[in-house]
Amino acid sequence: MKKLYTLVCLTLALGGATTAQAQNALKLPQASTAQTLTQEFGLGKITLSYSRPNTKGRKIFGALEPYGAVWRTGANSATTISFTDEVMIEGQIVVPGEYALFTIPDAKEWTIILNKAAKQWGAYEYKQAEDVLRVKVKPAKSASFTETFTAQFANVAATTADLVLTWENTAVTIHLKTDIDTRIMANIDEAMKGDKKPYFGAAQYYFENGKDLNKALDWMNEAEKAAPKAYYIRYWKARVQLKKGDKAGAIATAKQGVALAKEAKNDEYIRLNESIIAQAK
Repeated sequence: MKKLYTLVCLTLALGGATTAQAQNALKLPQASTAQTLTQEFGLGKITLSYSRPNTKGRKIFGALEPYGAVWRTGANSATTISFTDEVMIEGQIVVPGEYALFTIPDAKEWTIILNKAAKQWGAYEYKQAEDVLRVKVKPAKSASFTETFTAQFANVAATTADLVLTWENTAVTIHLKTDIDTRIMANIDEAMKGDKKPYFGAAQYYFENGKDLNKALDWMNEAEKAAPKAYYIRYWKARVQLKKGDKAGAIATAKQGVALAKEAKNDEYIRLNESIIAQAK
């Protein structure tokens, strides 16, 4: 009986230990899920990492997140934002690096803060002395209710973008800008000194950014010589000609592009070249 009693006790003990281990290993979904966004911008990248709380029926701004208080701009650890290249936020220059993104919500004005102490929990150890940027922006009433706090990059162009924060019925837009034209123009000038000249890419940049269209056309002609079957070059050349006001030249070039695209069975560039013809008529 003693042996049987001992065996039963041992079995119960092991079963209890196994249950405790199972409980310790239990994995549950996070109340505020994490998200990391990476956005190419200018000649670099922006990376934003944050946690996303839900309203869960609560009043958020002016209540759960009081007006006039520093907010981690999310949940859990402070939201971080990093830049690989120099940017301007609401007109102020920010050098490359990683920062904590704090905000101070208010009914009529938000303060946007970048703080050099990127790794910290919440805003409990926030120190204003470590701020590298403070700017003011106006909040807006969002078109629809947002249950989960959301950050996103919007209106992204070559040198401008918006970081938009939305939660509950509030939307906040932060304007970003980068000055890359001087560096790109210098890069083009240097590349044109080499053996493999980037005629096509340089011509595209000139066209898209209001540069010398005569030079852009010359470079398109050089690119065309190097790739006589390239229907996409004909399309871009026709766009340059049309922008210069040479409608007849644009139509002739685009017709060549249509023929080459048909030969290559590329429906997209058939349509694109035909669109130039329609615009030029």
